[in-house]
Amino acid sequence: MSLLVVGLSHRSAPVSVLERAALESGLRGKLLQDTVGAESATEAAVLSTCNRIELYADVDKFHAGVADLSTLLAQHSGVSLDELTPYLYVHYEDRAVHHLFSVACGLDSMVVGEGQILGQIKDALAVAQEQHTAGRLLNDFFQQALRVGKRAHSETGIDKAGQSLVTVGLETLAGGQDVAGWVTGRRVLVIGAGSMSSLAATTLARCGAAELVIANRTLSRARRLAASLTDAGPAPGAGPAPAPAFVPGAAPAAGLAPAVGSTPASTPSGALSARAVPVEEVPAELALADLVVSCTGATGLVLTADAVRTALATRDEAAGTPPGSGTPGTRLALLDLAMPRDIDAAVHHVGGARLVDIESLAEASADAPMAADVDAVRGIVTDEVAAFGAAQRAATITPTVVALRAMASDVVVQEMARLEGRLQGLDEKQRAEITQTVRRVVDKLLHAPTVRVKQLAGEPGGAGYADALRELFDLDPQAVAAVSNPEQERP
Repeated sequence: MSLLVVGLSHRSAPVSVLERAALESGLRGKLLQDTVGAESATEAAVLSTCNRIELYADVDKFHAGVADLSTLLAQHSGVSLDELTPYLYVHYEDRAVHHLFSVACGLDSMVVGEGQILGQIKDALAVAQEQHTAGRLLNDFFQQALRVGKRAHSETGIDKAGQSLVTVGLETLAGGQDVAGWVTGRRVLVIGAGSMSSLAATTLARCGAAELVIANRTLSRARRLAASLTDAGPAPGAGPAPAPAFVPGAAPAAGLAPAVGSTPASTPSGALSARAVPVEEVPAELALADLVVSCTGATGLVLTADAVRTALATRDEAAGTPPGSGTPGTRLALLDLAMPRDIDAAVHHVGGARLVDIESLAEASADAPMAADVDAVRGIVTDEVAAFGAAQRAATITPTVVALRAMASDVVVQEMARLEGRLQGLDEKQRAEITQTVRRVVDKLLHAPTVRVKQLAGEPGGAGYADALRELFDLDPQAVAAVSNPEQERP
């Protein structure tokens, strides 16, 4: 069996295709079950993020595996196979290992070095384990990928080379200004309460946002997130205490005009105000927000261009100004981190609003990492791929070695039983010493060749040594299989 990955990402496909191919969380389990139900695969895991969809499997045939995985991705994504195929990439065996290890280190991310991918890989493994589609190989593979990613982040400065999409999105909206200074004192509407939304809300709280409103379909999740934010507060040294969202006559923070018609959102001593609202209240909250961050699992738009225009018109009306003649510049900043998109792309053309979405980030893709750190991480990946391959190849011979030693032990038992009649004159201690001597002789004869064959099996092309060992010692294939799959022996 061999590792195979078939997928598409921001590097191989345009955002419009990724958007349509995005998997709903509820469909991942069905995809995994259908994959292990295919004739070519025995294990499966799916890594689905805002900018990649990858299906991993343990397959027995390369071409059949590629055909099965490609077809299943098309079926479950809703994009036809003919349309999807030009954007798919395929990695097999060591190249599949190299790919996932690189992904885990952040080398394949839209923002090089971002660390959130580790949590997403962990989630992918957890789902595969829950669905019972991750066997010994994929469990080892994904757990090792997590260790490699953590090693890269701890041993190099790759974290400094890039940040999460949240941070880069905020930096893009801030127009090169200090994010903490730009966010300080602002009202923020966060739509969604999942992992990305939680990361965004926590980041904004620590940057000095005055008020965070969490809108979510499941209100209890929004409330839990809002409650957790009041403990975060501005990070030490993140900037001055939050200022009011709108102070008449005061200059707005860099890159963002004041929220016309809004009331001050700051609380005494710069304390953060956080509350939860149902999604039905998003239009009302939109009219009061300075910044919107959206990342939901919705399959349709959460915010339309008309909704943004209405919110801006409401501000103008509250300020007593004619529609569209309010404070010039950006009065509402929006960050869409969802895939498929939550916010209508037409918002790019709405006056007074500025939208940064996944497509914007892909185009800007300001990956300016430190070359030395990236090279160091690539070196770690190369070493870890070689080590993982050697370990897996060595592991393939272990059942054969175990079966050989078991056969040798049976031979000792049989021979000692045959000699039992001739040893009647000896006491129990003497007979035990003879038995132990015979076992030591057998162990010493087997020690060097079994150690050496494990070493050879760990080298490229070493898989044939297991076959040679089975042939030379005439080992029962069923005995080897029983060691390889002990669960088959259980009642």
